[in-house]
This record gives sequence, structure tokens and C-alpha cells, in this order.
Amino acid sequence: MTIRYLHTMVRVLDLEKTMAFFRLLGLEETRRTDNENGRFTLVFMAPPGQPECPVELTWNWDGDDGLPSDSRHFGHLAYRVGNIYETCQKLMDAGVTINRPPRDGHMAFVRSPDNVSIELLQEGEALAPQEPWASMQNTGHW
Repeated sequence: MTIRYLHTMVRVLDLEKTMAFFRLLGLEETRRTDNENGRFTLVFMAPPGQPECPVELTWNWDGDDGLPSDSRHFGHLAYRVGNIYETCQKLMDAGVTINRPPRDGHMAFVRSPDNVSIELLQEGEALAPQEPWASMQNTGHW
């Protein structure tokens, strides 16, 4: 038996807002399907040069009353970043809450507009602790 990773799917309430969030992380749209009969849109977004690692954003045109208010049952998406401090600052400057700041220079958590937990991991060795991150407290949960 062989198995190959295809994608992770998350349901979204506001496609444009969620796509803007993932663009902030550096992902780009790699594929889109608009299904008129099923009344949904699928947008695949992946890091540049990594089309084999997409997140599938599923948007139901008529709304999604069944979408849980808290997607904790899902777990999280994880992305490795070149500089965790720069990434978190860029997100924070855009109004994203840093739920678990990178106090250790290695790991942080944020949430997408649809409450999906996103883990950010520093590439290579952890960066030296620095402010404001070292003393920043957690906000909410991740």
C-alpha cells in the first residue's frame, strides 16, 4: 500500500478575508474550482515552490450553518518560517492576534479568521529571545 499527502481542508466563512490571512503568511493561490451545481468554491493555497503542500479553503456560497464556532477539534496547520519574529510582527501589524507569542524564538500560534489554529515554527535553530516577544503573554487559546 502507498499513501501520499494531498491537502488539508478547512471550511471558511469569508473566503476573501481568509485568503488575505494566508497571503500574509506567504501562501499563494495554486488552484481554484467554482462549482455552480454544488454552490461552493475550493481555493488551494500553498507556500511558494511547494504546490504539493496546500491548504484547501472550502467556501459554501449559501453559508455554512454547520461550521463549528471553535475549530479546536481540527488541531492546527503548521508552517516553518525564515524569521519567526518578522513573521509575527507582520501578522500583528495587520491586526492578527498572536495567541502564543514566540517567547522561545522557536514557536508561535495564531488563528485564521475562521478560528483555525496555525503553528509557526522557526527554521533551523531557535532565535535568541528578544522583546517584545520574550515578555508577551498568551492571548486566548490556540
